[in-house]
Amino acid sequence: MSLKTHFILAALLAGGWQAASADTILLKDTAALTGKILAEHTDSLVLDVGFTVLVVPRNFIVSVSKTGATNAVAAAGPAGPDDFYATSTHAAPVRDVSTLVKMIGEAVVQVKTPMGLGSGFFLNEDGYLITNFHVIEGETEISVEVYHQRDGQLERETYKQVKIIAINKFHDLALLHIEDKNAPKFKHVTLGSADALNVGDAVFAIGSPLGLERTVTQGILSTKTRELEGELYLQTSTQINPGNSGGPLFNLAGEVVGVTNMKITLGEGLGFAIPAELVRNFLDHRDAFAYSTDNPNNPFRYLEPPGRTKQPVTTAK
Repeated sequence: MSLKTHFILAALLAGGWQAASADTILLKDTAALTGKILAEHTDSLVLDVGFTVLVVPRNFIVSVSKTGATNAVAAAGPAGPDDFYATSTHAAPVRDVSTLVKMIGEAVVQVKTPMGLGSGFFLNEDGYLITNFHVIEGETEISVEVYHQRDGQLERETYKQVKIIAINKFHDLALLHIEDKNAPKFKHVTLGSADALNVGDAVFAIGSPLGLERTVTQGILSTKTRELEGELYLQTSTQINPGNSGGPLFNLAGEVVGVTNMKITLGEGLGFAIPAELVRNFLDHRDAFAYSTDNPNNPFRYLEPPGRTKQPVTTAK
């Protein structure tokens, strides 16, 4: 039995087991697996389908729908504690870039510090956003510039109460939160899958290159596995420049497949992005990467290990 056939059979067998908190994995052949995701790795997911545990290679996966997740492009609902970010529940339709920019461009922001600026994007309506670690490295005074669409017009608004929630300097990611009291609900994006992309697929970026906010550039995925300094990046011909850092790289379904973070300065069309799978891993384990003012350069926060049941202490009389 081939691996592909095994997955299809598993999906059929699992059809009778529907937990209230089931996650769904959509495969390339339109089959779906339903169960509980136990672990996520860069090359696979571990799924409990009730009667067995499957290791599903990411190159077989089109999209992952976690409990309560919604499609932000179609209809973005409020984010709850178990729905921190949105993923696609099914294969989203392909649209032209101009249509997508009108739908999701409002979710892309400009991140400013006294030393420079970058880009970012909202993960949920409560003001949590992703940017690059190097955009806010060593900074505590951070502001986020958002363009709200009101009555058919875009209105610029700057939020200055911004808190660093988590950082991972090794993967160049940072999670921020807007804490302004009068902040509205924010338009947010859907996280897609870089593994589902093929070399040559069209992608586009929205960001603030050189401070030119809301700049849209389009290109293709040049390679999915460009190794630089021991890390794997998406390489794209999409034009990015300083100021794009931390902004989203979208597929033509309007899903974030990467976070743009660098380019080769002596060439053109040589941009790089952090794969969406690494972003999801960072978010799923954000407590382990929690930012601490006691040690702001530490990318990890080591939690206390589970303690053994304490025995009552008695003293001799």
